Amino acid sequence: MAAVQWVERVIERAITIQQIPAPTFAESARAAQLRQLFTQEGLTDVHIDPVGNVLARLPGEGQAKPLIVSAHLDTVFPAGTDLTVHRLEDKVCGPGIGDNSLGVAALFALAWELKTRQSRLPGDIWLVGNVCEEGLGDLRGMSAVVERFGGDVTAYLILEGMALGQIYHRGLGVRRYRISAKTDGGHSWVDYGRPSAIHELAKIVVQLNSLALPAQPRTTLNVGVISGGTSVNTIAAQATLELDTRSEGRQELNDLAGQVEQLIAQAQRSSAARLTCEVIGERPTGEISLTHPLVELAVKCIQVQGIAARLNIGSTDANAPLSRGYPAVTIGLTNGAGSHTVGEFIYMQPLTLGLRQLFCLVENVFRLP
Repeated sequence: MAAVQWVERVIERAITIQQIPAPTFAESARAAQLRQLFTQEGLTDVHIDPVGNVLARLPGEGQAKPLIVSAHLDTVFPAGTDLTVHRLEDKVCGPGIGDNSLGVAALFALAWELKTRQSRLPGDIWLVGNVCEEGLGDLRGMSAVVERFGGDVTAYLILEGMALGQIYHRGLGVRRYRISAKTDGGHSWVDYGRPSAIHELAKIVVQLNSLALPAQPRTTLNVGVISGGTSVNTIAAQATLELDTRSEGRQELNDLAGQVEQLIAQAQRSSAARLTCEVIGERPTGEISLTHPLVELAVKCIQVQGIAARLNIGSTDANAPLSRGYPAVTIGLTNGAGSHTVGEFIYMQPLTLGLRQLFCLVENVFRLP
């Protein structure tokens, strides 16, 4: 398949998509753009579902179960971020260009390739631009796709713009908490001795860091955000922290969650502050084995491009189907760096290999047992 002919066109389409801001929970403008572009391509059943995902169908000619090919629309960049793109020799630089405007653009490359070949596969292909993959989006978009199609599919194939050669067949479990403290506050001199919301949360952070975590399966926790107080000379009346917990193992993540929640319950009984704790995010874990036919096909399709396959675990949209036991992998399309930063960039040349891998997977996946 002549992937090289699509590279420039895919890059141009990725830039077009990247220029529409799409922070998590605010993807509607980009979704509307994608629906219009899908319609212009003559795709079938183009629509936006109730949660904001954009879907379009490439009709097959047989009775095989459909293949779902998806790429997330949202980015980590807030509204107002400068989205200027720069092209430097083999690089394309711009916030969100690789994660995941390129992934979305590759949906079109697949449609173009199949149209050029004038061939129809044994089953339908659903192209999906899904919302809410990043951060606290909690895989809301992909979860809705999985709820709709369930296990009555050939496979779920998830596209990420970068990480060429990576094959994610294991979903990393994630649970996130927001812990808040409130006190009466006061003046730092006049009311010295009154409880501080910040000090009370600091005690909790120390206790969290003292929790024993298993090395295998790898399990982590991190306080990524802490905020509170109003001024340097005020006893803080309120403070909040956000805690991220992760594990390769479902039971280990549940065990860690139990430890965290027990720690907070004990703190609520003993703290001078009024403490609350809420779960603000959860990504389920799941996997298919190294010997699963879909994984073996993904490995073959990247190896024939002269690239070593790296089988991996990650927190991607594949978590949603994997957690229910449905076949799914996430693949990367090119190399790059600076993901989630304004210095993000991708390389153009390796994209040819990434597209060939994609075409290889789609061409052969319907033949799997």
